[in-house]
Amino acid sequence: MKRIVVLGSTGSIGRSTLEVVRSLGGRVEIVGLSAHKRIGDLARQVSEHSPLAVAVGDPAMADEVRSAAGGRRVEVFSGPEGLLELVSLAEADLVVNALVGAAGILPTLAAIEAGKDVAIANKESLVAAGAVITARARAKGVNLIPVDSEHSAIYQCIRGEDRDAIKRIILTASGGALVDMPADEIADVKASQALRHPTWSMGRKVTIDSATLLNKGFEVIEAHWLFGIEADQIEVAIERRSIVHSLVEFVDGSVMALLSPPDMKLPIQYALTFPERVESPLPGLDLVSTGGIEFGQPDLGRFPCLRLAYEVAAIDGTAGAVLSAADEVAVDAFLEGRISFGEIYSVLRDVLSMHKVKDAASLDSVLKADAWAREQAAGIVKETSGRL
Repeated sequence: MKRIVVLGSTGSIGRSTLEVVRSLGGRVEIVGLSAHKRIGDLARQVSEHSPLAVAVGDPAMADEVRSAAGGRRVEVFSGPEGLLELVSLAEADLVVNALVGAAGILPTLAAIEAGKDVAIANKESLVAAGAVITARARAKGVNLIPVDSEHSAIYQCIRGEDRDAIKRIILTASGGALVDMPADEIADVKASQALRHPTWSMGRKVTIDSATLLNKGFEVIEAHWLFGIEADQIEVAIERRSIVHSLVEFVDGSVMALLSPPDMKLPIQYALTFPERVESPLPGLDLVSTGGIEFGQPDLGRFPCLRLAYEVAAIDGTAGAVLSAADEVAVDAFLEGRISFGEIYSVLRDVLSMHKVKDAASLDSVLKADAWAREQAAGIVKETSGRL
């Protein structure tokens, strides 16, 4: 039996992870859960799964979680330090990091230092601190198992292959909510429009990143660190139906791809049961009824955030931390109506243009770059929103 900790258990990926755990029929045991604000949802999860420990964002909510345990002993940690204690539980074998944003960096590193394998859905950890995280994972001999469907596909395609034989990686993208919108209308779309993803059900921040295609740009940077592939060997192709989850081309001209229905529970199950494959209750892919699959190129003129991410991937260093942090500020501002959709790109571009890139081999340099970028982005947002 594998024992797991789920960070962000009340979010989209966290809830799907718990559904997979139910379907695995005792192969996986929940020993730790965490939530930031949705304490009622966390309390219900505690009642069902009886974890050994939980972490909550607000210490004042600890009693509500203890009460939900129904007399069963559960240790409650709180605040940012609580996440670090949770991932270090001696009983845990695997940590599923389903947090959103840079909040996932320190828990990822703490889990690695504690010798835990990490199933990573928190792409910002690798965008901002990929050099630090991958180096520590190698040093500790732990597995970083990607949960994003695209990176899970690549991970499965290249397992057992010679990395030097990889010619290029092709990350697929649905195109997001605005893929068919005329270019002259994109800059002024409302949040309600940008949040209508055609294929996937995700959290609000990730869905907006998908609409700008920055989410795919983050995935380019993530793939660079996860697989040791240079940015110019990573391409993006639009595949609207999200049936082909990514492709790998080898030097001999052969191409491997992973196809499945667009359901995040499939890559989650692979991460939870790795290195085994077990039967899934989900329906398989009927290629006959699926019909034709088409690919296209993303328009970098319409979606400049993707182009910006490629530039960051080529630079390395602290540029990734700056891009990730500035995006958190800009997306929050857009969702709150303080800047327009088109101004998300402007905020990112302006913050990056002011940044003097430094080496990102230390956690300290990453965290300083993150804090600096947030401050700069907040200033730009304030100035921009004053003109609206």
